[in-house]
Amino acid sequence: MSEAVTASSLWHVDGISGGISAPAGFRTAGVLCGIKASPQPDLALIVSDSLASAAGLFTTNQAQAAPVVLSRLHLERTHGAAKAIVVNSGCANACTGDAGLEVARATAEIAARLLSCRVEEVLVASTGVIGVDLDLGKVSKGINKAAGVLSRAHHHDAARAIMTTDPWPKEAAVKVETASGTFHVGGMAKGSGMIEPLMATMLAFLTCDARAPVPLLKKALAASARDTFNAITVDGECSTNDTVFVLAGGASGVEITEVLYPALEAGLRAVSRELALGIVRGGEGATKLIGIRVTGARDQTHAERAARVIANSPLVKTAVHGGDPNWGRLIAAAGRSGVPFELSHAAVRIGGIVLFEDGQPHDDAAPRAAAHMTGSQIDIEVDLGTGGSHQATIWTCDLSAEYVKINADYRT
Repeated sequence: MSEAVTASSLWHVDGISGGISAPAGFRTAGVLCGIKASPQPDLALIVSDSLASAAGLFTTNQAQAAPVVLSRLHLERTHGAAKAIVVNSGCANACTGDAGLEVARATAEIAARLLSCRVEEVLVASTGVIGVDLDLGKVSKGINKAAGVLSRAHHHDAARAIMTTDPWPKEAAVKVETASGTFHVGGMAKGSGMIEPLMATMLAFLTCDARAPVPLLKKALAASARDTFNAITVDGECSTNDTVFVLAGGASGVEITEVLYPALEAGLRAVSRELALGIVRGGEGATKLIGIRVTGARDQTHAERAARVIANSPLVKTAVHGGDPNWGRLIAAAGRSGVPFELSHAAVRIGGIVLFEDGQPHDDAAPRAAAHMTGSQIDIEVDLGTGGSHQATIWTCDLSAEYVKINADYRT
């Protein structure tokens, strides 16, 4: 993200290094405390030097993990304020009953004592195996260890500590220059399988050093997630733990007003997009990033639904993995998506190459489309043929034998 990612007459966004601690006023740590069976970092701590405005998005799954329940409650009680986030990997603390909720609450209490803040000002997130008790002793050890090494330089350690099956850590950061001054947005995320958030991703954390009123911060987070975290799918599975948090600490001195709101949304979107696409690129067993663009829809929700159905089709995903420009699978998925669809005016393009249009196949173009599909990023467009002006893009990945292997062996 070294070049400008977006700009307007009032603000300009450029990619920078530094991850989640690129914004001033935030320190992080990532440590090993033994939650994972493997000797890998498994607890991250994110701390704001001052009490920050905070907002969150949570899973729509009705089977919600204890950290989701607790963090939602804490945000309600503080009316959108937080000092720290504690994240563990290796255990989801989901479907663990009252005992799991007590562990989540105790996690917040331990961090609050160390950081001299209220318990409600600590947010908690977990990821890993469902239905396994989280060892509070190990968590306590990790929090104490992390609190002792907090630094702006440890953002990469924190990003590694939240990984499960992720092939690499995911970080991003930008600076946003405005007439009122410059502020920064940073973030990190994890997610590789069990990804179709319908709100966010498995876990993502954003920081900002502008001062933002909670209503504007919540609005910007939701808006930026719609076409980033909400526009990805790896396997169509909505997790029990999906969470996105944003903290805005204000250390830059820039005040977000209604006039500067678009700049805040742009900064959050730029970082969220980088993280969201990183999740898809690093999907379990993935070899290709696929952009599914649906056009010709009568309504925005129709475009989004059709794109999501196509993106989640195992037949489409396996065809892409094999480099097969099988336009019939794309038409079939669009036709069963439950939105208005006119076959006689529909069209399919792969890599910009027309394979089907106005009811007629163009099989002579298949070799050129197949050549496009040998690359690592595949562009697919499906026109629903209704003459509508709405469109949407969903990002996904191919489905390989490695995905089956990873998930067949996940618990064992």
